[in-house]
Amino acid sequence: QVLLVEFGGGSVQAGGPPRPSCAASGYTTEAAGCMGWFRQVPGKERERVASIYNSRINTTQYTDSVRGRFTVSQDNAKNTLYLQMNSLKPEDTAMYYCAAGVRLWNACFSPAYRYDYWGQGTQVTVSS
Repeated sequence: QVLLVEFGGGSVQAGGPPRPSCAASGYTTEAAGCMGWFRQVPGKERERVASIYNSRINTTQYTDSVRGRFTVSQDNAKNTLYLQMNSLKPEDTAMYYCAAGVRLWNACFSPAYRYDYWGQGTQVTVSS
């Protein structure tokens, strides 16, 4: 059974650096196709935030609104995905979800890429 468990969110002041993390069990991040972070606020569609394609290739992608502020990485020894968040803004407030896909296709940001496993989410709240 594959489980993705997020932690590391919370309420922060604008600029403060939380680091959502996603621990995987029953799944090897080293062999993953895509691993990604998504976020969603009530009443809006889920948004792709950042992704990393296969740790051996280590291609990362970011949505425009977070590029330069967020960094996605993974520690294969810990089977954990991270999202380092800097220069936070109130508009970054959302539930953050991690996801993993087994397919080896470098299209992690494409709507056509199917993520197979999802975590339960961790809330990040940024106040000004």
